[in-house]
Amino acid sequence: MYRSLRVAAIVPVFDEAAKIGDVVRRTPRDVVDSLLVVDDGSADGSAEVAERGGAELIRHGERRGVGAALRSGYAAALARDCDVAVVMAGNDKDSPEEIRLLLDPIVEGRADFVQGSRFLTRGARFGDMPLHRRAATRVHPLLFSLAARRRVTESTNGFRAIHRRVLVDSRIALDQRWLDGYALEPYLYLRAIRLGYRTAEVPVTKVYPPRRLGQTKMKPGADWWQMLSPLVRVGLGR
Repeated sequence: MYRSLRVAAIVPVFDEAAKIGDVVRRTPRDVVDSLLVVDDGSADGSAEVAERGGAELIRHGERRGVGAALRSGYAAALARDCDVAVVMAGNDKDSPEEIRLLLDPIVEGRADFVQGSRFLTRGARFGDMPLHRRAATRVHPLLFSLAARRRVTESTNGFRAIHRRVLVDSRIALDQRWLDGYALEPYLYLRAIRLGYRTAEVPVTKVYPPRRLGQTKMKPGADWWQMLSPLVRVGLGR
């Protein structure tokens, strides 16, 4: 437990056998009670690498989408009576050593939802981040802030911590099929804000690996529309 909180770390993964081992290895076990790797139909041995490292494995058997993987992870965290769910990327772009930064505002009673922001880190290094990703990750928070009616600096970074009270709120309908992909994360964040939950941002690092190693499974166009769709649906009250 971390300062009286029971913590689950959720790591959705799809074909990241070369990176998921480092994510599992770097996760601080004195902070995280349950390390849940949700394998979303990988065909490259990602599941086996994570399991050998000591992670608890949840298998989908086929690719359903990152949102569906997160739903499975949240359900498993709640079933294990965890107080907080921390989400990390399966491709080793986040720093598991910084999980404490996400948890502290919740422990101190200042937040129910803590968003990691790479843009609050002084002198941040983004690694080999593509130019179009730099632009998109700057534009999305501006549009998100309009829909949320509150300024945020980061809305596309999946490195975040969420108290169980948010996850069990029946007004936040995570089981909708349109949330199976990339829409679930901005939807959950936006609904939490609009429902009056306390949110906070903390500075974190997000470093992209060299492009030859693979950086993201997100496709420009359709997948970016998924990131924008919650802003339209929730922002318009739909």
